[in-house]
Amino acid sequence: MNGDEQLLNGRVYGHDHDAPNPGPLPHRTYAELVGGPLDGLLLDITGRRPDEVDAGAALSTELGRFPGGRSLYDPRPDEPRTSGPGVSCRFYHCGDTP
Repeated sequence: MNGDEQLLNGRVYGHDHDAPNPGPLPHRTYAELVGGPLDGLLLDITGRRPDEVDAGAALSTELGRFPGGRSLYDPRPDEPRTSGPGVSCRFYHCGDTP
């Protein structure tokens, strides 16, 4: 695991890596990002409806194939999800866009 990967692992997407608590909060629900430039980050999906979770996410990043672009992550339809706080599902990298 390189330095960038260690920095990202277990942190929440959108939180500053210098924040006093960049990790997950116990009352929030997260999707774990798998693969791609944001591998290991958690995406806060608290309050999203099931159809919004099914749509996945296009996440802004400087680390992807297109700096300043978005990395695309989708759930797998056959994977189970848990309800409630904590990590409820995984979103898998499926590409990048400018």
